[in-house]
Amino acid sequence: MAMLNQLRQDHANMARMLHVLQLKQKALAAGERPNFQLVREVTDYILDYMEVFAVPLERICSERLKTLVPETGELTDRLSQDYQGLRERLLRLSDDIDMILMDAVVPMDRFSEDLDAYLEAHRRYLRDERELLFPLLREHFSSDDMERLAQALPEDAAAKLEQLQDAYPELYAELREAVEPNFESTL
Repeated sequence: MAMLNQLRQDHANMARMLHVLQLKQKALAAGERPNFQLVREVTDYILDYMEVFAVPLERICSERLKTLVPETGELTDRLSQDYQGLRERLLRLSDDIDMILMDAVVPMDRFSEDLDAYLEAHRRYLRDERELLFPLLREHFSSDDMERLAQALPEDAAAKLEQLQDAYPELYAELREAVEPNFESTL
């Protein structure tokens, strides 16, 4: 159960990150110039989180779930593809942010639309995990399976948000002020 609680907390933290990006996207859509350095910090953090934490965990979850319940293969494959798509979208946004920070000409309406599409896709992915994947984990994973998941986490996974405070102080301040995500957990 501790592993499911960790996943739920990670979802809440990611939802808060997405909320910060959404506020910046709305400012941009309103014709304002948001703090692109903060957008850079959020983007870097999410990309790092994906690479270090989410991808290895997803791989282990998917493989084990397919072994236990083979008919879940379609779902886990779709979620994996969706996650890869999120990463690709975020990498494109990251490239655009680099250009913006170097004062290159980047159409702000296109950037705003791309950011909005990414946010919508990432929220949809989180919802699918909560509503489709997590109930399967709760139903089919034994305590040994959960322990294997916990062992697959990077040693510093629990301290990731604390590291955020030191590495990205402006982002951390925004996260503290961000509204708690409003969703019912199915964990």
